[in-house]
Amino acid sequence: MGNKKILFVDDEPMISKIMQSRLKANHFDVETASNGQEAIEKAKTCKPDLILLDILMPVMDGYEVCRRLKSDPVTCLIPVIMFTACQDEEFVRKAMKTGAEDVINKPFVAELLEAIHKVFEKNSEEAA
Repeated sequence: MGNKKILFVDDEPMISKIMQSRLKANHFDVETASNGQEAIEKAKTCKPDLILLDILMPVMDGYEVCRRLKSDPVTCLIPVIMFTACQDEEFVRKAMKTGAEDVINKPFVAELLEAIHKVFEKNSEEAA
């Protein structure tokens, strides 16, 4: 079995570049998207094993992206971990209502890697 594929979605190019590098260093294949519409299109075409999704983005926020992904039969089973720089509990509640597996605060590299491994472990246990 090959590496797990992750779609990383953030409108800040520097964050995307750093996370792409860190995820690849941890043996994940990485696709990136810089906005919600691109994220939805890439989720359908590259069929990632997991989507890491920023909540606060222009045009279409992460909540709307997650709602659309979860309501589409092509992408509804792809787990989503959302992240935000905002520390407000309301962000977490709202994200979980959209179907996200987890919500992580920036800066988050260690926590994000831990959450990724948890999702993949849970999914492999369910598949067994």
